[in-house]
Amino acid sequence: MNRVDAVWAIGRVTLQPLTRLVVPLRNYGVERVPRSGGVVLAFNHFHWIDPPVMGTASPRTVHFLAKVEAHRVPGLGQLIRSFGTISVRRGESDREAVRLMREVVRDGHVLGLFAEGTRQTTGVPGPVQPGAAMVALQEDVPVVPAAIHGSHEWRLGNWAPVSVAWGEPVRFEGLPKGGKGYREASAEIERRIHRLHDWLIEMHALGRPRGAVPPA
Repeated sequence: MNRVDAVWAIGRVTLQPLTRLVVPLRNYGVERVPRSGGVVLAFNHFHWIDPPVMGTASPRTVHFLAKVEAHRVPGLGQLIRSFGTISVRRGESDREAVRLMREVVRDGHVLGLFAEGTRQTTGVPGPVQPGAAMVALQEDVPVVPAAIHGSHEWRLGNWAPVSVAWGEPVRFEGLPKGGKGYREASAEIERRIHRLHDWLIEMHALGRPRGAVPPA
């Protein structure tokens, strides 16, 4: 067990129970996340509660990507780095972040990306940026798309229900390792995230039935 895994082990008995206490969470299709090997998790993003929710929903240690501004916040920066979070400069080329992202999956670990690159304020998933596709194509690892719904309405004290739906792992064999391939793969990731999110809307309307199976 490495240092990051050790921190996550502590988090699973401290922070994750707290997250479940304040966020009524339903987790659909989590068995689709590969239990070993490098993989990219790509999900939408509405609220600051999303990272702890996705970390709680995931069966594996996740190395998230977070903007450099978050890493500079006293206390928060030290906390997220202890959980293996990678710093990235948004809006510009960040070769060090790309190197670390590729290194995570190359070493057989899980990289977690909020695929739109920033929070969406409309309650609807936005366009997917090429980061997830780039890492998956360059390192020949699968992407597991996932959607979160309900967090756009969640606030401290209202405990709005939040749900996560995981899609099937997808590989992009045959696509070129360059701009064209990244665009095609990103479009497919976006399509799958939006489909999962639409399904979660239906599940919330039905009262979030247990045992429902999300689309691939």
